[in-house]
Amino acid sequence: MKIEEWLGGDNQLGIDIWNNKYRNNGEDFDHWIDRISGGQEELAELIRSKKFLFGGRILSNRGLEYEGRKVSLSNCYVITPPEDNIESIFDCAKKLARTYSYGGGCGVDISRLAPFGAKINNAARETSGAVSFMELYSLVTELIGQNGRRGALMISIDCSHPDMEQFIDLKTDLNKVTKANISIKIDKEFMEAVKKNTTYLLHYTREATGQVIEKEVNAREIFHHIAEVNWDYAEPGALFWDRVKSWNLLSNTEEFTFAGVNPCAEEPLPAGGSCLLGSINLSQFVNDPFTSNAAFDYEGFKKAVSIAVKAMNEVLDEGLPMHPLPEQKDSVRDWRQIGLGIMGLADMLIKMGITYGEKEAIHLCDQIGFLMADTAILTSALLAKEEGAFPKCKIEEIMTTPFFVANTSENTVKLVKKYGLRNSQLLTIAPTGTISTMLGISGGIEPVYANYYERKTESLHGTDVYYKVYTKIVEKYMRDFKINDDRDLPDYFVSAYMLDYHQRIDMQAAWQQHVDASISSTVNVSNYFTVEETENLYLYAYEKGLKGVTLFRDGCKRTGVLSTENTPKSPVAGDGLERGEIVLVTDDVVGKKRKLITGCGSLHCIALFDPHTGALLETYLSKGSTGGCNNFMIGLSRMISISARGGIDIETIIDQLNSTGSCPSYTVRKATQKDTSKGSCCPMAVGNALLDMYNEVQHEIAVRKDREPARKIPKPKAVPKNSKGKVICPECGEPLAFEGGCNICKSCGWSKCM
Repeated sequence: MKIEEWLGGDNQLGIDIWNNKYRNNGEDFDHWIDRISGGQEELAELIRSKKFLFGGRILSNRGLEYEGRKVSLSNCYVITPPEDNIESIFDCAKKLARTYSYGGGCGVDISRLAPFGAKINNAARETSGAVSFMELYSLVTELIGQNGRRGALMISIDCSHPDMEQFIDLKTDLNKVTKANISIKIDKEFMEAVKKNTTYLLHYTREATGQVIEKEVNAREIFHHIAEVNWDYAEPGALFWDRVKSWNLLSNTEEFTFAGVNPCAEEPLPAGGSCLLGSINLSQFVNDPFTSNAAFDYEGFKKAVSIAVKAMNEVLDEGLPMHPLPEQKDSVRDWRQIGLGIMGLADMLIKMGITYGEKEAIHLCDQIGFLMADTAILTSALLAKEEGAFPKCKIEEIMTTPFFVANTSENTVKLVKKYGLRNSQLLTIAPTGTISTMLGISGGIEPVYANYYERKTESLHGTDVYYKVYTKIVEKYMRDFKINDDRDLPDYFVSAYMLDYHQRIDMQAAWQQHVDASISSTVNVSNYFTVEETENLYLYAYEKGLKGVTLFRDGCKRTGVLSTENTPKSPVAGDGLERGEIVLVTDDVVGKKRKLITGCGSLHCIALFDPHTGALLETYLSKGSTGGCNNFMIGLSRMISISARGGIDIETIIDQLNSTGSCPSYTVRKATQKDTSKGSCCPMAVGNALLDMYNEVQHEIAVRKDREPARKIPKPKAVPKNSKGKVICPECGEPLAFEGGCNICKSCGWSKCM
C-alpha cells in the first residue's frame, strides 16, 4: 500500500503531515506500518483501516532507539513540582530542558513556591513570588528544539495560593509566558464559596521560616475575574481538582497523589509521571454510513480497544529505558499509565444522522464510553494475569473506587479481583490535532469546527475571488448526494459555533463518566458570547462533573489559528494586476523606519507603503556596527519586497516570518539584557516591526480620509513582462542593455559589474 492509497490522493495535507512528521528517512508506507506496529499484524490492520493510531511520539519514534536516537515514546510528562528554594526552582528548569530534548511535553505546578513578598534569607530579603518564575520555564520551553517545533508546557497553581490573582492576569500581557498554557486548580471549597457568595481564604505557610501569608477574598468576584480574563484572552483554564482526584482508579490509594497535568490537560499525573497516547477513530466503526440503516459496530470497537490496550502496554515496556530522567523511569515502572482515547466523534455522529449534543448523541456516547472503559479494564486484568499487576497495585483499593464501580461489568470485576490490573490509568481523550488532521476527521470529542472555510485567490482575476473549502466529511456527503449548496445539508451537520454551550458540556460530561484520566477541552463560542455566559459555562461544567475546561471566544485578543469570519481584506500592492505581474514602485511612497535590537546587535528596518491604500511595497534591512549577516538582511528584504509587490498580503508575509522559530543568541540576550525587540529571532522581529509600521500608515490614511474629500485611487502599474530574449533588471524590472561587456539598466542604473 502507498500513502496516497491510505489517505486518499486528494488529501495532500495529510500526505504532507505523514512525510514531514512521521516518516523516517524516506521509508515507504509498508515499512512505516511494520515499524510502528512492532510487527503485530492485528495492530497493523487496525492502522491500515484507519481505526486506530498511536500518538505522535510513537508514530515518529517507535523503533528508532535501535538507531541510537535519544527519543521518547511518551507524549507527556509532569515534572516534580519545584520546592521553595532556588536550587529546586532551577533544577526544575533543567528537567524541563532534558525532557523537551527527548520530544516530550511537560506540566509543572508552582503551588509550592512562596508568594510575592514572603521573607527570605538572601540579598533580596523577600521573594519575587511564584509567578515570577513562570517566565523562566516559558523561556526554557522556547529555547529547546524538538525536530522543527518547540516544546509544550502547562503551568498550574492552586486556587488557594496568595499569588493566584497575579497568576490570573499574567497572560493579559501577550508578550509574557508565550510558550506555556496556564490553568488554575480549583477546589470544591472555592466553588461552594462562589455559589454562596462568601469569602475564601488564600493561604501559604513557608516551611523554611514558618511565616504564614493569608488573604481573604470574595470568591464570586475572583471567579468573575477568571471568567472575564478567559473570555478576553482564552486563558487561564480551569481544573476542577477535587473531581480530578476523586474520579479515577487510584482515588482510594493513599500512597498516590497527582502533581499536575500535561500541556493539554487531558493527563493528570504524579510527580515524574509520564503517559503515552493512542486514539480510536470512531467514524470508522459506522456500518452503512449516511443511510437509515447506519449503526455502530460495537463488537468491532470492543476488539479494537483490546488490541490497542495490549499494544500500548508493549510500547510502554519498550519505552521504559528511554525516558529522559530517572524519576520518570521509576514512576512509569511503578504506575504504568497509558492513555487510550477517541477521535472522529463528530464524523461518527454525522455518518449516523445524529445531531451532536442532542439526547440521542449523549445516550450513544454513554453506551460507547462504558464499553470502552469496561473493555480496557478487562484487558488490563488479563495482561496482569500474564505479566503481573503494576507494582503499586492494591486490588481492594481499586475495586472500591467510584470510577471502577460505575464502569465495570460482572465478568470484569471477577478478573480484576483475581489478577489486579496491569495499568493504574487507562483512558484519556487528547486533542489529536495532528493525527486527526492527517486522517481528515474531527479531533477528540470536539464537534466539527466549521462545515467550510473561506479561502481567496488574490489578484488572479483582477479582484479577489472567495471560494469554499469544505471539511472532508461535508465534502464527501455533498459529492455522494450531489449537493451543490451547503445550505441544503441536513440539520445534523452542526458546527462548533452553532451549538449551545450546554450541548458541548453535556457531551464532554457523558465521556468523562467513562474516562479515568481527563479530557482535553476547549469550548469554542462566538464573538458575541458574554462574560456572564462564560461564568455560567464554568459553573455548568463544574456541576456536570467535568475535570477541566477552557473557552475560546472567536475574535478575542488571543487570536485563534482558525477563523470563519469574513474579515476585511488587507490592501495588497498587486490588486488589479494579472497573474505573474509585480507592482512598479515609483517615488510616490510613504516611508517608515524602525531600529531593532536582536541577538547580535542593532538592525535597521525601512518600509515603503502605497500612499493611497497603505499596502506594503518595499522593505530595506541593514545591520548596525553589530547585528548579524548583512547579506542575509539584504536577501530577506528583497524576498519580502518581491512578495509584497507580487500581491501577497502583509499578514501572510508576517505569518511566514513568525514561523521561523527562535535563535539561541536572541533568546540569551532577551534573558540577560532584556532589550531585544519583540520576537525570538531576526525575521520575527522584522515581521513585528512591519506590522507596527503598517498599522501606523493605515491610521494616518484613515485620519486623512476623514479630513479630505474622497480621491480616486490610481491603479498600480506593473513592471513590464519579460519579453523572450530580454534580460530584466532585478532591481526595477526594466530590460537591461548589454554595454562594455556588462549588463546595465538604463532606468535605475543597476549594473552587474558594479
